Parts: sequence; C-alpha cells; structure tokens
Amino acid sequence: MPDKSIWQEFFDAHAPDYNGNVFTRNTAAEIDFLVEELALPPGAAVLDLGCGTGRHSVGLARRGFRMTGLDLSPGMLAQADAAAKAAGVQVEWVQADAAAFEFPQRFDAAIGLCEGSLGLLGAGDDPIGQPLAVLRNVASSLKPGAPAIFTVLNASAMIRRHQDADVAAGRFDPLAMVETNALSPREGAAPVMLRERAFTPTELVLLFRTAGLSVHHLWGGTSGNWGRRPLLLDEMEIMAVARK
Repeated sequence: MPDKSIWQEFFDAHAPDYNGNVFTRNTAAEIDFLVEELALPPGAAVLDLGCGTGRHSVGLARRGFRMTGLDLSPGMLAQADAAAKAAGVQVEWVQADAAAFEFPQRFDAAIGLCEGSLGLLGAGDDPIGQPLAVLRNVASSLKPGAPAIFTVLNASAMIRRHQDADVAAGRFDPLAMVETNALSPREGAAPVMLRERAFTPTELVLLFRTAGLSVHHLWGGTSGNWGRRPLLLDEMEIMAVARK
C-alpha cells in the first residue's frame, strides 16, 4: 500500500484547528444543498469519504441520515466523534485509506468533499491510480443507481497560478497535474511536504466512468459557493455529481 503517513501526520496535527478554516463557514448551506441534491429519504445510508472533523456527516445525521464517516486521520476522527456526541447523533466512524477499504453493506449514496480523498497523494501514489482506486471503492460500496457527490481541485486554476519557474523548481508537475508544497499543520509546527492532484472536467468523466460511475453534472464546487452553475476557471474546486 502506498505510504500515506505524511497526510495522516498533517491532519492529526491540524485536526484541532481544522474547523477554524475559512472554507468550513458555510457548512449549514452545504448540508441543505446535499439534502436537496441527493434527494434521499430520511434513514438512507450515506458514506462520507474523507469525512475529516465530521462537519457534513454530523449535519446529515441531524437531518435523519444513517452516516458512516471514513478518514485516514485518527486525530480528525476524534474531533468528528466529539462533534457527533455534542450534537446528540450517532455516526459510525471508520479509520481507513479511501483507496483501500471494504464494507460488507451497500450505501444509498456517497460524498467526498473538499478533496477529502481524491487527489491527496502519498509519496508513492500514482496520480491516476490513486483516484481510480478511490472511485472503484466508492462504486463497489454503492447500491445500483445510488448518487455520489465529490468536490476536487480544479486543474485550470492550478495551471493558471503557476509559471515555468514552478515547474523547474518541482513545485508543479503539469504532466501529472500535481502540486507539491511544504505546509505547516498548525502554528509553530514544522512544515510537511504534501502532494495534491487537480483534475480537468473531461478527465473526471473518464475516471468516474472507468470506475463504474456515470457523471451527470460538473459544477463549480468551491466551498462556500456551491451551486448548479458553470465552473469558473480560477475557482478552487470542481463538483462532480454522479450515479452508479
């Protein structure tokens, strides 16, 4: 299995500060959007891939869904469990790699938001193999016809903010669409070298199709600005709405 210890290390350290990020401020509106777009009855079983601190899982559980949240980071899951207890809801939390998991049951829907799984590359991850493995796991975990909603990094925005000097310095690989940055998980902590993968819309359609999922919509998916609207070239994220 590829080495995921860097991302686990980063998110374990970042977990207590995660909900202070600006992109978490519109969680309530995002929950409303998900409920409307998934169009599932209360009691439906939903898998939240890369659930982080559980802000979407807990919100959906409060709306009557049976939630399973999966994440690589025990630190993030500890925050998620505390949030569920504070909200008075039950969520099944599972610590696992999104590219290597298996459930005995099948879900009515899946979500993977804020690039919580697709494109967070470990040191040895293949830029095509990693997202394809994640999507194949999703497809095998869903009931026929079940919806899936993912938001991932937008390749056009990644390209437009880099120069040839970034390619020469190894900060951006335009062939793999991978950005490599040293980021600190919290104030005063040593930076961690991280690899993130962006996607073009047509590539997403092909990856989903290869995994057994059909993309029905590609929309602008930047946190805080979700909507059934065209993708903007410079926005951070693409939303893919698909079905098995």
